[in-house]
Amino acid sequence: MLIATNERGHVVKRPSKPAIGKMLAGLQRGNAYLVLERVDEERPGSWYIQVLLRENNTFQLEYRDGVAELHYQTQTISQEKVLGALLGWAGAAPDWRDSFMWSNISEQFGPSDRESPQPPGGEEPSTGTHTG
Repeated sequence: MLIATNERGHVVKRPSKPAIGKMLAGLQRGNAYLVLERVDEERPGSWYIQVLLRENNTFQLEYRDGVAELHYQTQTISQEKVLGALLGWAGAAPDWRDSFMWSNISEQFGPSDRESPQPPGGEEPSTGTHTG
């Protein structure tokens, strides 16, 4: 199941494309991030994509594929590209990553982060929104 959560704690289960677009468009100070998380009891680990609207009005995008060692980050000024990535990830499109140059940021997470994910709305990550 897909769950969308923003900084204000608004949660949408099984969000539609328009709902994801509306949540992204609503990012601002005090509501600066959006997390899409794939929850599947059959699939261990933490699977999510998140976006942070930074103070300089750029978007920081991160995703994690199950384990801390597969945690990547990029930045862009394009809200349209971010929306494409969010929708592509949500729909499991094979090429959703292709519009960006990604950096592996797994070294920013300690051993405790590797064992269990930080719930959305917990402490802010290194420079993103979801630690874990």
